[in-house]
Amino acid sequence: MISNITYLNAKWGKKSVVNQRQALAQKAMHKSIDVRKQAGLDLKSPICIYGLCDKLKVKVRFVDISMEGIYLKGEEPLILLSALRPLTRRNFTCGHELGHHVFGHSSTADELIEDSDKPKAFNPEEFLVDCFAGFLLMPTLGVRKAFVSRGWDAASATPLQIFTIACSFGVGYKTLIDHMTYTLKMISRTKAASLLKSTPKSIRKEVLGYSSAEPLIIADVHWSMPTLDAEVGSLLLLPSTAQATNDIITIQDNHPQGCLFRANRPGIVRVFCRDSEWAVFVRVSRYQFVGLSKYRHLEEVEDE
Repeated sequence: MISNITYLNAKWGKKSVVNQRQALAQKAMHKSIDVRKQAGLDLKSPICIYGLCDKLKVKVRFVDISMEGIYLKGEEPLILLSALRPLTRRNFTCGHELGHHVFGHSSTADELIEDSDKPKAFNPEEFLVDCFAGFLLMPTLGVRKAFVSRGWDAASATPLQIFTIACSFGVGYKTLIDHMTYTLKMISRTKAASLLKSTPKSIRKEVLGYSSAEPLIIADVHWSMPTLDAEVGSLLLLPSTAQATNDIITIQDNHPQGCLFRANRPGIVRVFCRDSEWAVFVRVSRYQFVGLSKYRHLEEVEDE
């Protein structure tokens, strides 16, 4: 039998960790707001994390190494990201490493994180920058607006709706679900568990009507960023009347939910709809591009 003292220590120790997490999450949220304001960004729109790093004078380089990311502190701070990880994972990892920078942490290296349900040891510093990346990339007002503007209810959202909104913020399907569940408290854990029975692979099959290993990005008429980043080989489901001004992306199929394009080669292409004001610059990078982030979508890669 556990003694009363042992029980109380366990109880209050657990409560202390919960309070610590809440305090760190609050700190991360406030810092994300400060960083957005510093960069002249609003508090609700999706952002390009690499453009933000450029504004903050933090270089980002993609490397051919199996890991998540590295932050190197110094007079010229540098973030290294694995080019081998999915595009959405790289975006979040970049936000995570930028968190180390804005909080004044020492140089850090984050090893490859495999998808696992096994609990990990609590690390306050890593938890802080994870929360920072979440709030920075998926601000509370922005996530709520994403649902309201589409007429969707977060509490009853379908996997395809969650996937569409995840695309609009440049993050992964599970990343958005976790953020909405544990940080924003927009959906219950039961709802999250139900959503996680679907995967990006199964959602792609539902949308395309066939299995595909190629990444899919959905940009509907509510897409609010002026740019859309993709890699060669990616599939893009755009509004049904979308037209591209060159063959960097080409139409694959007139889909019931829009027009399906494929990214063919690196470069930038303007895509627009003649029947509306919808337009976006699609920036296509080489598959698993290695080099400085600012050169990722150029046909001829320069380097330093």
